[in-house]
Amino acid sequence: MKAADFDFHLPEGLIAKKPSDKRDLSRLLVLHRNGEIEHRTFSNLPAYLNEGDLLLLNNTKVFPARLTGIKPTGGRFEFLLVKEIGIDKWEILSRGKYRGKISIAEGFSANIENQTAFFSCSGDLMENLWRYGDMPLPPYIKRKPEPADREWYQTVYAEKEGSIAAPTAGMHFTGELLGKIKDKGVNVRRLTLHVGIGTFKPIKTESLSEHSMDAEYFEIGEEIIEEIKKTKASGKRVFSVGTTTTRAIEGYMSGKYKMQDAGYKIQDNHASCIMNHASSLIKGYTNIFICPGYEFRVIDSLITNFHLPRSTPLMLASAFCGAEKLRGAYSTAVSQKYRFFSYGDAMLIL
Repeated sequence: MKAADFDFHLPEGLIAKKPSDKRDLSRLLVLHRNGEIEHRTFSNLPAYLNEGDLLLLNNTKVFPARLTGIKPTGGRFEFLLVKEIGIDKWEILSRGKYRGKISIAEGFSANIENQTAFFSCSGDLMENLWRYGDMPLPPYIKRKPEPADREWYQTVYAEKEGSIAAPTAGMHFTGELLGKIKDKGVNVRRLTLHVGIGTFKPIKTESLSEHSMDAEYFEIGEEIIEEIKKTKASGKRVFSVGTTTTRAIEGYMSGKYKMQDAGYKIQDNHASCIMNHASSLIKGYTNIFICPGYEFRVIDSLITNFHLPRSTPLMLASAFCGAEKLRGAYSTAVSQKYRFFSYGDAMLIL
């Protein structure tokens, strides 16, 4: 298939600039495998889950990864942290190229060289980022981050810092809604995938088969793997909240991951993973690209947002339910004026 097969027209007015007033009052388009569509609200989600089902969440936490520094000449230099490559050393993205020192705040500076930032600061770097950085809102939101975005652009169960973008499907959950789901006897478990540039890397090749994803770090508890096996053996379903959760678990179960190492690089798609026995965590990196033709090993149902044209999350959703069904659902969502992208509404694909 080609990237152009995943293009569609979206009116500018349907791009959500801010989230719903209450997280679980966003709209929910329910897409059944037979093509039937229902229009609900996200608070109706528990009705679709049964006792014994397994709900997987990504508990990564977005940190203020967007920084602005002042050059010695007085000019501004804005950049985004995209990957930690050493102690106080990060790979960055910026609109323009610059080499030299910048001042971010008193006692907080960086040297920029070859799209790499070497930080110098008093205290912990992450503490300085939370004090002086901005939340990395996607460019299509077209406004400056507000203080409220530090809460909005985050799931209520976020706990492990490391993402430069939110696992947006999870942003519709409230603590109360998760409580209702657990009360039904649904097993709710958390894994981690730190969302990096790989999720949003533009596809520059004509054919999808020629596209390669950048690797992203994940952690999965060994007990989750066993619980997945038991859930499926009992005839119950595994629900995945978001494409990042899906990529973490499918990447591991498909063997498309690499062991954690100091190089932060994926050499190939099939490798073994390091095991941390003290914490019972499987730790590794996956660059799995899920697109139509992929055979899902784990998930039976997908909770997701409405994604950008030509994006890899859109292709993952297409792989899960079929490109034609998803195209029809998106057409319906546009006609019914659903809100799109990170702060928008949600889909449940059964």
